[in-house]
Amino acid sequence: MPLDIVTFGCRLNAFESEAIRRQAAIAGLDDAIIVNTCAVTAEAERQARQTIRKLRRERPGARLIVTGCAAQIDPARFAAMPEVDRVLGNAEKLKAESYRDDGERVSAGDIFALRETAAHLVEGFDGRARAFLEVQQGCDHRCTFCIIPYGRGASRSVPVPDVIAQARLLVERGYRELVLTGVDITAYGLDSADLPSLGGLCRALLDSVPELRRLRLSSLDPAEIDEKLWALIGDDARLMPHLHLSLQAGDDLILKRMKRRHSRAQALAACARARDLRPGIALGADLIAGFPTESEAMFANSLSLIDEAGLDYLHVFPFSPRPGTPAARMPQLPRPLIRERAARLRQAGGEALTRSLAHRLGTVAETLIERDGFGRSEHYAPVRFSGPGDIGHVKKMHIVATDGATLTGVPQHHHACFETAPPRHEENL
Repeated sequence: MPLDIVTFGCRLNAFESEAIRRQAAIAGLDDAIIVNTCAVTAEAERQARQTIRKLRRERPGARLIVTGCAAQIDPARFAAMPEVDRVLGNAEKLKAESYRDDGERVSAGDIFALRETAAHLVEGFDGRARAFLEVQQGCDHRCTFCIIPYGRGASRSVPVPDVIAQARLLVERGYRELVLTGVDITAYGLDSADLPSLGGLCRALLDSVPELRRLRLSSLDPAEIDEKLWALIGDDARLMPHLHLSLQAGDDLILKRMKRRHSRAQALAACARARDLRPGIALGADLIAGFPTESEAMFANSLSLIDEAGLDYLHVFPFSPRPGTPAARMPQLPRPLIRERAARLRQAGGEALTRSLAHRLGTVAETLIERDGFGRSEHYAPVRFSGPGDIGHVKKMHIVATDGATLTGVPQHHHACFETAPPRHEENL
């Protein structure tokens, strides 16, 4: 029977699942299921446990190994599940010896003892048109709602030569778009005086791998975007015109109680600066609904941020108290109210997306084909088109329609893929 890996959560987990696949193969592991968990919300953990039970019913004879952030934070809880054969922490999951028959049933060491991030060469991502590239691990901040530092440890950066080597390998394997991932990628380089900032890393990567067509960034902390990265946003077309910002709220008092490092005004200034540097840029953001003590007026400030910041995409999270975090000890809002506010944020986000897509009508989108009939533009807008597509290639699509959630494109050249760098800016957007 094959080795199956089930991945929950972030792009960093997706990258690590491919590293896990390689380490498990080195160990000779087969007829096994590895569940790589997420701990960002209580719902993510619930889904992981539900999936574990389902997988055991479907493959009763397979070895079932649980790892990831949820397993790192509370290994005993997963070890107590009768369906689980082994529990591995986030450091242990990336070692071949963890997957040998003589390994301990529970192996999850002190994640804060790690002071460096080992490079793992990943050759590809099955079924994915774009590849993820880990540049950073861990987080030194302590947002009051977040449990992730206890699953990932202190912030530590992957050395520049290792990042470049991994990027070259992925480009040689045919990937035209790479996404830099980590827990707090804007903290890149802060753990060592010998390392550049995130902007410096991106500059070195683009200079060293000229064959790379598209570079995209995962979530950015607006308080940590460095000047070299701002410059790159303005002057290098291979850095995609799409930023996702970790905003979380639009009310200053809630931001303070979250222990975030930016104010509402600073969030708006970051969005305005990005738009000035790169006309037509798409902006996404994370927002939390129903944080403890949030009044209707405070919530209204988050709701109005969507329009004031000109956001195109939203990731909305209903607040979920995580045991061990300060926010879990704050006065909680009723769950129905939290769900209602999350729904209002999602509705506003849907309306913002509809407006954003309408502005793309009549333009030409450089679309990375993800599967037959579907791809994503340089702005990360979903694009549908008729017929098959060359998965992993970039095609020019003339945008002719939108249903408010996706764009409809017509390939400009049915006979060839677009294989040159996209134009510097699209001033008409």
